[in-house]
Amino acid sequence: MSDYISNLYQRKYLQQRVHICLPGVSGWLTDLTELIFPVMGQRFFSSEQKLLEAMDNNKQKLLTIFECQTDDPNHDVEADAVAFYNSLEAIEKQLKLDAEFFYESDPACRSVNEVIASYPGFYAIVGYRISHKIFNMGYPLFARMIAENAHAKTGVDIHPGAHIGSPFFIDHATGVVIGETAIIGNRVTLYQGVTIGSLRVTKELSGTKRHPTVEDNCVIYANATILGGETVIGKNSIIGGNVWLSSSVKPNSFVYHESIMTTKERGM
Repeated sequence: MSDYISNLYQRKYLQQRVHICLPGVSGWLTDLTELIFPVMGQRFFSSEQKLLEAMDNNKQKLLTIFECQTDDPNHDVEADAVAFYNSLEAIEKQLKLDAEFFYESDPACRSVNEVIASYPGFYAIVGYRISHKIFNMGYPLFARMIAENAHAKTGVDIHPGAHIGSPFFIDHATGVVIGETAIIGNRVTLYQGVTIGSLRVTKELSGTKRHPTVEDNCVIYANATILGGETVIGKNSIIGGNVWLSSSVKPNSFVYHESIMTTKERGM
């Protein structure tokens, strides 16, 4: 009985630790994004010291989450937190390139600040770039929590393990899916409903490249579905709306779907 109680306590304790961290992820992410991009929130800092204090507070939240995500008492979570915040400048530079690409690509957009403050596609990319860094640092569960937070807010599902270049533009956002082993180059544009997915979904394929590669300067229009780890969309290609692809496309290609539409006069 004592062994059972001991095991039960350990299991419940570990579950409780993860559960406690769950609501903290959303607050930490919101806080961090508003610190990097003030236009996303309503916070104003009267001095650099105040901003530094807010960043330190955000760091303490991250440390708590990191501690919940590791069972190794010898793991140096503080070093990981320092490494993450040291990478923020590089992440911000990528995100600024993304925001500028949104502005350049969308004729309805009036400013880069409009992109940062209101575009769901941009917020999805913010979530991705932060979660991707966390994922590569060895915190896959936390990374998925960040990704799913962005997914819930935007309708865009990007696995944190995907490799996505910069700049990157997701127009209208809703319904976009990008799988774990996808590789996407620079200056790529996706429209709503695009899937960069796996051709087969089976556990035996875990750890293999299951999702396509999209090379630089490609445009993929609404509701196109591109599947398979060996599928490569060559650079400078355009994939039309509703296209279904499970094989590679050479660079500079234009792939489109033909359908027959019939129009009849309505009876009176």
